[in-house]
Amino acid sequence: MTTVMARSEQSLAAFAAEAENWLATAVPAQWRDNRGKLTGEESDALRREWDRILWEGGYSGLSIPREHGGGGFGLAEEVVFHVLAGKVQAPDGLTRVGKTLVAPLLIKSGSPAQREKYLPPMMRGDEVWCQGFSEPGAGSDLANIQTRARRAEGGYLLTGQKVWTSFAQHAQRCLVLAQTRPDEGRYRNLSMFLVDMSQPGITISDIKQISGAVHFAEVRFDDVFVADEDRVGDDGEGWQIAMRVLADERGGVESATRYVEIRSDLDLLLATVGDRPELAGALRDLDVRAELLRWQLAKVVDREEDADAAFQRSASVLKVMWSELWQDVTRLGLDTAPHEHREHWRYQYLEARAVSIYSGTNEIQRNILSERILGLPR
Repeated sequence: MTTVMARSEQSLAAFAAEAENWLATAVPAQWRDNRGKLTGEESDALRREWDRILWEGGYSGLSIPREHGGGGFGLAEEVVFHVLAGKVQAPDGLTRVGKTLVAPLLIKSGSPAQREKYLPPMMRGDEVWCQGFSEPGAGSDLANIQTRARRAEGGYLLTGQKVWTSFAQHAQRCLVLAQTRPDEGRYRNLSMFLVDMSQPGITISDIKQISGAVHFAEVRFDDVFVADEDRVGDDGEGWQIAMRVLADERGGVESATRYVEIRSDLDLLLATVGDRPELAGALRDLDVRAELLRWQLAKVVDREEDADAAFQRSASVLKVMWSELWQDVTRLGLDTAPHEHREHWRYQYLEARAVSIYSGTNEIQRNILSERILGLPR
């Protein structure tokens, strides 16, 4: 394996060797031996177990500081670990939203009390988080959010509707973007909240996908109380905070977790149809693109410290790269796979249809790249 080198070659190679040895025995046998055959309930149970295994093994939240329950490493180790996890087809835990989006947000923008309260159980895998951004009329146009949080004694009362909320069915907490200053203009009228999902007034409705899976939900809030101490940042600062969250969602750690699934699917494809001469060119192209994705992740790692410039430029292309690669891998799998793997590829193909839409459509991403990165005129 060619590792990414953001730290010294010696220290990162030592980390990689240790992680590789640990992963060799840590992945649950039920997940490893029954890949593509698990029910949704079985898969969810194993993903919860994997969160606990990561914590016990010392590999939970690798780039989160130790004082907050993480590994205290950097993005380089995080990416290396996920590359290795992809090679052994490790599962993706249910705590991804918390670890990759909420934790970095709280470290950058949260209060000391918020970090003390929420980060340790997040790292242990005890609490699952979901992200309440998208609404029926506010997907790509996130500034059009209509969910309101009106002032009440000691906090706010939250009312509105969120949709396409990943992990909502499992979540104990939700990161919610809502209007708090309706008289203000766009981008100055929103605030960010940390919401307890066990409260009265919250209704969760499953959204069944075309694949048959239920990863998303519609969440309705009806006068749900949120205390002042659970607002992140100042009132009206929600838009700027949301942009930081979306940058993390499209950036290094999230893309590394996606690489795990893509690499796993591509390896399955190579193992089952890699000997067919008529597919050699297509498989080679996909393998090259997977390596380019890994290379771009390495580039992001090398520029981790330059968070306001080169890092953002490097990370901005990742979402387009991994989403379209995964769609192409699953399309070829569906078209060529032997009968015993047909159900896996049907499921993966249908799952991958949505990845170029969520977290900002790829069309929107290309607009951002052209205008903000390349400086092209509108």
